[in-house]
Amino acid sequence: MAISTLMLTSLFSFAVASAIADAATFNVTEMAFDDEYLPLFGERNLLRSADGRTVKILLNQHSGSGFISSNLYYHGLFSASIKLPSAYTAGVVVAFYMSNGDIFEKNHDELDFEFLGNLWGREWKVQTNVYGNGSTSRGREERYRLPFDPTAEAHRYSIVWTNTTIIFYVDEIPIREVVRSSAMGGDYPSKPMLIYATIWDGSNWATSGGKHKVDYKYAPFASDFSELILKGCRLDPIQELPAHAQCHEQELDIAVADYSVMTEQKQKAMMQFRREYMIYSFCYDELRYPSIFPDCKIEEEEKEKFGRTGHVMRRPSSKPEVMKGTLPVRKRRPKRRNQARSRIIISETAEI
Repeated sequence: MAISTLMLTSLFSFAVASAIADAATFNVTEMAFDDEYLPLFGERNLLRSADGRTVKILLNQHSGSGFISSNLYYHGLFSASIKLPSAYTAGVVVAFYMSNGDIFEKNHDELDFEFLGNLWGREWKVQTNVYGNGSTSRGREERYRLPFDPTAEAHRYSIVWTNTTIIFYVDEIPIREVVRSSAMGGDYPSKPMLIYATIWDGSNWATSGGKHKVDYKYAPFASDFSELILKGCRLDPIQELPAHAQCHEQELDIAVADYSVMTEQKQKAMMQFRREYMIYSFCYDELRYPSIFPDCKIEEEEKEKFGRTGHVMRRPSSKPEVMKGTLPVRKRRPKRRNQARSRIIISETAEI
């Protein structure tokens, strides 16, 4: 029997409470938008609150919008509370991510939260991506449902990046951990990155592989960003020292901070989230990757849930229409000059 949404939300709330008690929250000072961020594109669609601590980014028929950090960062905690657009949002993409693609176009690093809109009455999906040294052809993507309505109120989404570990958080629950290993080689992000937030038209891939497009009669689509945190080593462009030399002392502090340490309690909360809400994993995508990634930890219990495409097998009780075709799990979003970028397409059978 399918577990009710209310029950799943209650389970998640309990896990959040346990993790918060264990981690004592992040305990990091938030900042105003103008302290560290600048408009990226679509400035007319970027609206600041009177106190400068909340920013609304809009997508309409004229443009999307976005903002970018004014400095490069090398490791740290990068976080924002985000409220997503409601109602019909098919084709809409909201992203909070780190990248150096404007600097290293052929061998860039990238860490992403991507939020993918949907039809009326269907939930947003969240995707995390990890790319190092231009490894988009070896994409380490995962996709999840959420245990709450992300359009009803803001929730915190955080990326922790250190020299040895990457952790993605939803509120204070870790949902993914990537531990650096020799098996990853150059695929582990290792160069300083900027932090971005964008909303844009992903009609060609975001919902059911492009089957459902953005419908601008429901525009503007608005996403709120607040409680902004950039806690990391900010590079001084005047210094000629390499990043690891500039950031040595701060890296020591970051490595031992609560948000960087994966305790047993947080491990349990993460595994619970992944069991309930992960719906795609590159580790189980045998069609795209016939050879398993050496850094993948295959959990036999988890593997039983997934088909050869890496997508979770539909539960017998669910009745949505099955969509056959292609579902993209990687794209390139608009750059500084709002340039379009290509996207890898994955053949699959999946739910929308």
